[in-house]
Amino acid sequence: MSNNCIDAKMLSKMFLTGAKNLEAKKEWINELNVFPVPDGDTGTNMTMTIMSAAKEVSNLGDSANMEAICKAISSGSLRGARGTSGVILSQLLRGFTKVVKTHDEIDVKVLGEAFEKAVETAYKAVMKPKEGTILTVAKGASEKAHELAIEGTTDIETFCIEVIKYAEEVLAKTPDMLPVLKQAGVVDSGGQGLVQVLKGAFDGYLGKEIDLSISEEQVTPGAKTKSEPKEEEIKFGYCTEFIVLLNKPLNVKQEIDFKGFLESIGDSIVMVADDEICKVHVHSNDPGLAIQRALMYGQLSNMKIDNMRMEHREKLFHENTDGSWAEIKTEINGAAELTPTYLPGDDIPLGDKVELDIEEKAAETPHKEIGFVTVCAGSGLADIFRGLGVDYVIEGGQTMNPSTADIMDAVDKVNADTVIVLPNNKNIILAANQAAIMSEDSDSYKKIVVVPSKTVPQGITAMINYVPESPLDDVISAMTEALETVNTGEVTYAVRDTVIDDVQIKQGDYMGIGDSGILSVGAEISDVAADMLDKMMNDDLELISVFYGDEVSEQDAEALGAKISEKYPQCDVEIQFGGQPIYYYIISAE
Repeated sequence: MSNNCIDAKMLSKMFLTGAKNLEAKKEWINELNVFPVPDGDTGTNMTMTIMSAAKEVSNLGDSANMEAICKAISSGSLRGARGTSGVILSQLLRGFTKVVKTHDEIDVKVLGEAFEKAVETAYKAVMKPKEGTILTVAKGASEKAHELAIEGTTDIETFCIEVIKYAEEVLAKTPDMLPVLKQAGVVDSGGQGLVQVLKGAFDGYLGKEIDLSISEEQVTPGAKTKSEPKEEEIKFGYCTEFIVLLNKPLNVKQEIDFKGFLESIGDSIVMVADDEICKVHVHSNDPGLAIQRALMYGQLSNMKIDNMRMEHREKLFHENTDGSWAEIKTEINGAAELTPTYLPGDDIPLGDKVELDIEEKAAETPHKEIGFVTVCAGSGLADIFRGLGVDYVIEGGQTMNPSTADIMDAVDKVNADTVIVLPNNKNIILAANQAAIMSEDSDSYKKIVVVPSKTVPQGITAMINYVPESPLDDVISAMTEALETVNTGEVTYAVRDTVIDDVQIKQGDYMGIGDSGILSVGAEISDVAADMLDKMMNDDLELISVFYGDEVSEQDAEALGAKISEKYPQCDVEIQFGGQPIYYYIISAE
C-alpha cells in the first residue's frame, strides 16, 4: 500500500484505533459537560455508539472487503447510537461509508467526498442544527478535506495532519459560538470526541501499536468481567456457532427478530451480518432451535457445537489428576442429529417449551392499534407510566441513554400496529427518531411515532392527554400540544466548580435546573427545590407534581409538599415516589 491510498485492511485498522482512542478518553470527555451534574455522558454515549460498530468490524476479521467493513461501520453505529452526540456520530459514519464503500482503495479525493457526505448526512438528521457543537467541528474537518483535495494533495499523512489540525482549531473556537461553553470554561464535548476519533484513526495509519481487540464490556454498558463459572452456574450447556449463507440480505427488522429469538433461547449472543453471510454465536440448551430458525434465512456452514458442561468437567479432571478425558470429548461438525433437552419431570422438550412459552405470552397480550413505549429511570416513575397505559418501559434516561436498537427492541415487544415512543429526555429524541426512520426502511408492519417529550413530567402529561379510539393524527397532535403546558425542574448536585448564566457554582452545591437552565443554587436541598419552583411558576399554573428520588425520604418529600401548598394555596400539590437516581426531586408545574 502506498502513502497515497488506504485499502480495506487499513480502513478497518484506522476505524478500530479511532474507536479505541475515543474509549480511552471517554471520562475526560464526560467531564466537559456544560452542566456540572453527576451524569455527564457525552463521552459514554459516543463510545457505546462507536464500539457497537467496532465490535462488528472486529468480527469480520482481516480479509473483509471495503463494502463489508463499511456495512459493519454503518449498521453497527446506527443500532448502537445513544444520545444526541452518539446519533450524530452514527450519521457522520453513515455518510462517510456511503462514499467509501464503492471504492477498493481510498485516496485524498475520495476522502474529501466522504467527509462532505458525512457532514451532509449528519446535518439532515438534526432538525435544528446548532453551531458550536460536534456538527461545527465535523464541518470544519470537511471543509479542510475538500480544500486539500482541490489543491491536489495526494499524501494521506499530510492530509490527516492538516484535517486534524484544523478540526482542533474549530473545536477551540466553539466557546465563542456558544456562550454557555465560554462561561463553563470548556469546549464542546461532542466535538472533542470527534477529534479523538480522528486522532486515533491517524495513529492506526501511522502503525502505532494499539490493542485492537473489542471486548463485550466495551460494547455493553455496565457489563462486568465474569470469572470462570462453576458447572452448576452454566445455565446453557451448548456453545453453538455457525455461518448462514443468506438467501438475501437481512433487513433491520429481520436482524432484530433473529437476535430476539436467540435471546429467548439462550445467552452470550453475538450476531453480525453483511449482505451475504450472517455469523452466529449463542449458548443454549437446544442448539437445534437456533439452527432451525437460521435455516429460514439461508444455508448453514462452519457449524460448531461444544458441550460446555463436559468441557468444564474435562478441565477440572486435568487440573486435579494426571488422567485425560480427551477421548470422551465429541466434536460435532456439520448437520449432526441433535437430541432435544428435557426439563426434569417434563414431557416437552425444552426447545418446544420455549416456543410454547413465547406463543402463550404473546397470546396473553391483546392486539391493539396504538401502543406506547417510554423511557425513565426509577421504579416509581415506571409504575406511574404503566398505570397510565404504557406497554413497555425502557430503564434509562439522563444517566443512561438507550440506543436506537434498544428502542426498536422495545417497540417489537408491543403488540400494536402503531407504537408511540416518549423519550422523556432531549438527549434521547434523536435515537428515537432514528428508530422510526429505520422502521420505515424495513418491512416491519409497525409504525413508530415519536412524541418528543424532553422530561418525565412532559411524558406523563402526554399520556394523560391520550384519548383512546381517537384517530392517530388527533392522538399525536393532542399529546404533542400537551408537552408545551408543562414546566419542569430537577434538583441534583454539582460535581465541579463552574459558572453558568453568571451563577457561581461550587462543587457539592445543590442545583435546581429548569427547562432553560440553572434556576437556583444552594446548600439545602429543600430550599433549592422551593426556590427553583418559584422561578417556574406563573398565574396560569394549577397543578404542581413532586416526584422524589431514591435518596429522599417520604417524610422529607411530604414536608416540601406542605411548604409548597402553603405558598401556592391555589394549586393542587401531588407528592409521588419516583425512585429516580441522581435527581433528588423532579418537579413539574402545569
